[in-house]
Amino acid sequence: MLYLRDRLNYCLRRMPDKHYRSLVKAVSWRLTGSMDTLLISFLITGQLRWALTISGVELFTKVGLYYVHERVWENLSFGRVKQPPKDRPTFDI
Repeated sequence: MLYLRDRLNYCLRRMPDKHYRSLVKAVSWRLTGSMDTLLISFLITGQLRWALTISGVELFTKVGLYYVHERVWENLSFGRVKQPPKDRPTFDI
């Protein structure tokens, strides 16, 4: 039983994300989102040029917004499991 708890604690312990990871996630998500925006814009306007313009502008603005959003959430403790201080004994057998 202790083994399972220790494994769970190990899996739940997160290393903080590096800034470039957040940036790569933002770009990959926006490429996906921009394809969606391109399709919807084309279906609404019927003009490929307008659809490309809309999705192109949206690609750059939302990458920046997502990056900032990701970094803010990285610094929040909301929803995370608190780890006991490393200098205190746990008394686990």
